[in-house]
This record gives sequence, C-alpha cells and structure tokens, in this order.
Amino acid sequence: MKILLLGKNGQVGQALQRTLAPLGELVALDRTQGSDGLCGDLGQPECLAATIRQLRPDVIVNAAAYTAVDKAESEPEQAPLINAHAPEVLAREAEALGAWLIHYSTDYVFNGSGTEPWQETDVTAPLNVYGQTKLEGELRVQTACTRHLIFRTSWVYAAHGSNFAKTMLKLAQERERLTVINDQWGAPTGAELIARVTAAAIQKVFAKEDANHVALAGIYHLVAAGETNWHAYASHVIAQAKLLRPDLPWAVQEIMPVPSTAFVTAAQRPHNSRLNTHKLQAAFGINLPDWQQGVDSLLVEILMKKHT
Repeated sequence: MKILLLGKNGQVGQALQRTLAPLGELVALDRTQGSDGLCGDLGQPECLAATIRQLRPDVIVNAAAYTAVDKAESEPEQAPLINAHAPEVLAREAEALGAWLIHYSTDYVFNGSGTEPWQETDVTAPLNVYGQTKLEGELRVQTACTRHLIFRTSWVYAAHGSNFAKTMLKLAQERERLTVINDQWGAPTGAELIARVTAAAIQKVFAKEDANHVALAGIYHLVAAGETNWHAYASHVIAQAKLLRPDLPWAVQEIMPVPSTAFVTAAQRPHNSRLNTHKLQAAFGINLPDWQQGVDSLLVEILMKKHT
C-alpha cells in the first residue's frame, strides 16, 4: 500500500507519520517542493495534481488546511483555495486512481446551537468563513470521490506547536488571575488519537476492499469522549500541572469564568461543539477514551520531558 500524506509538519500530520508508516510505503510532504519535484502545497493545486499522478498512491491523507479562523474573515481567497478547491483536486485525482481520500473537517460546519452532540446527518450552517470553506471542502470531496473518509474533529492539540493547554500553562506562571470562556462546549481531542483512528480506519476499508465494498465511505465525527468547556478545561490542565510539577513557579490564584462576549474576535465561534461519535465507533469498532486521558498524557509529555 502506498500512502501520500499532506501536511506532515502539522499537529495531526506529525502524529500520522508515526501511525501510517507501518501500513506500507509512506510519502509525507509539506508545502516545500523538494528536489524530486514532489509538491504538497495545497496553495498550488496544479502542482499537487501532478504529484499525485506521479506517485499513484492507494491512499491520500490530507492533514493540511487553512486553520487561521479569525484571519480567514479577511482573506476571502486564500481560505477557500486551501480548504475547498484543493480538496476537490485531491478528490478528483483519487477518483481517477481508484484511491481512498482521507480528509479532516471541523465542528465549525455547524451553527453551535443547542446542547445535544451534533450527528453527521444534522443540518450544517457555519457561523464564519473558516467553517464555510471547510463545509465546501466536504461537499466537493463527497461529490468528486467515491472512496472518501471525512473525519470531523474539534479542539485539537498535540505536544508540539501551539494549543490551548500550553497557553494556559504559560499564563498560569505569569498571572495571578485568568479569565476563560465558559459557554463554549466541546471535547479536547489529541492528534495522536486522530492518527490512531485514521490508521485503523484505513486498515478496515482495505479489508472491505477485498470484497469490493465502499460502504464505509462517508463522514464521521471523531473526538474524544465526554465534554467540557474552555474554563473547565483550563482548570483541569492547571490542577494536573500543579500535581505533576509543584516545583514550578505557579502564580495563578483564580481562574474566572466569563462568557464569549468578554472576548472580541473577528470570527464568531459556536457555543456547542459537541460531536456524536456513535457512527464512527459502530463502523470501525473503536472505543474512544475520555478527553481527560489524552490531556493528562499531554501534560506528562510536556512537563515531565522538561523535568528529565
């Protein structure tokens, strides 16, 4: 099996390199064009198409995306190019090869109303440009490629790169009082979990392919189990961090809950980012861990690695 991974240096991309390598021949690319002429830049769709035709992969895994949510409001051309047009190019090339396309999307395709976890069949209604472009990407992938898996996820984190937990750890050592939003709900989801599920799903669909089935193609919600809000998430992170590293100069004395209106952002955020994962678990036989488990592992990796 030959797998082409795009976005290898992102949070999910780095985790995918570890989980996909054992499955076969892995070609992992980023936006930089190498001396071999291979291109993984979603901003250059024609070059991307040429690379796929040259490599002829059995699976294309697209872990690249335009994720600057607020900036997307003022970049009406770049976000659609990367999040909608480029995935369509990937889908068309995958279809021509009879390959599978794995693509990642977001809870931002929904309007964030209510309190019930969103199901894959619920009506979409993005609140911002980022969500609109990701939804358009979903639709184009579904239209152009028979063998597709689209995983919607949310609140993604990893030990490398920037994320909410690392920001809270830094601020907790600098400020006595933190203010954190408490009216946006979701499930923090680790890049490692996303990568493990992706690898398991690829193995499953290729087992099905032996019988010429593509019944597993479709959209799936992929997030850790349970739910929380940003304030509770921050409180958990800081409490666990203090237990792991009581020697660090923790300054924080109070973590104040505030509504979303306390912070002015260019893009509107959904209040309800809960995603129902029953379809994913039933289709692939996967049990998803509670969000705290992954976050606690993240904290051990971040804090204890520095301590050794």
